[in-house]
Amino acid sequence: MSAEGVVLVTGAAGFIGSHLCDRLLAEGRRVIAVDDLSSGRIANLAEARSYGKLFTFENLDVRSEVLPALFDRHRPQLVYHLAAQSGVRPSLEDPLHDARVNVLGAINVLEAAARHDTEKVVYAASGGTIYGEPRRLPVKETAASSGRPLTPYGVSKKVAVDYLHYYQRFAGLDFTALALGNVYGPRQGPAAEAGVVAIFAAAMMAGEAPTIFGDGNQTRDYIFVDDVVHAFALAAERGSGRLINIATGLETSVNHLYRMLAEIIGFAGQPETGPLPPGEPRRTALDHALAEKELGWKPWTHLEDGLAETVAY
Repeated sequence: MSAEGVVLVTGAAGFIGSHLCDRLLAEGRRVIAVDDLSSGRIANLAEARSYGKLFTFENLDVRSEVLPALFDRHRPQLVYHLAAQSGVRPSLEDPLHDARVNVLGAINVLEAAARHDTEKVVYAASGGTIYGEPRRLPVKETAASSGRPLTPYGVSKKVAVDYLHYYQRFAGLDFTALALGNVYGPRQGPAAEAGVVAIFAAAMMAGEAPTIFGDGNQTRDYIFVDDVVHAFALAAERGSGRLINIATGLETSVNHLYRMLAEIIGFAGQPETGPLPPGEPRRTALDHALAEKELGWKPWTHLEDGLAETVAY
């Protein structure tokens, strides 16, 4: 894929999307950023906007009928599709809205890409939800075929991967789907429910006790945003037709995460407790052997270092 081609990023004003835009622009790519700003923040694109004519921002919902015209105007060679309704709890409260954004939005992007000769779509899948409650940890990508997601959000993200396979087979649109662990890092807003690191850190820095839901022994696979963005960059050229886990393969309990952040921040208080919300898997860790093989990728940021950088931000 040539370096001079246009790249379109959906969800560009979001936490991960904005970091991805910065990386692409630093590499000299021309970037078309699409975001409806329902959860993304224009402030996240401050660095991207400093690149002048290399960067174009379009305030647009991925479900919009105007999207094909945008593809017609810019003819992107590569599409990174990160835009999503990304909350597990909102998907339980409103499965219809979740499906409209995550399924119909994805189809709208894939249709436009297929009709305008886009070479490839790199998709942000959810390693924390598409596998359901895994039988073995760390979970391998092969478990996706038998996995039963516990929430409408997980279902919608899994269905989108099936559509990617369909468009590759019948429309010749190449793809790589990255099943992300629990991504954390600078720019993640504490309002985002997936951002437990940001939620805990913001509360502690304000002198308030964060809430741990359940017994706190539930585990997640926390992966730093810079490592994730590197995987997206590599997937432009590699991993054709594959679902690939992007994570550390390590389990970290919510209790341990709390203690690590409290030590970094110097917070001496005790956490509040609350009931565990529905749809939460008990344990999560993702095997990243396929990422090493297909992308030449592996995680390099230790959790302590990533948390310290996030707190500093």
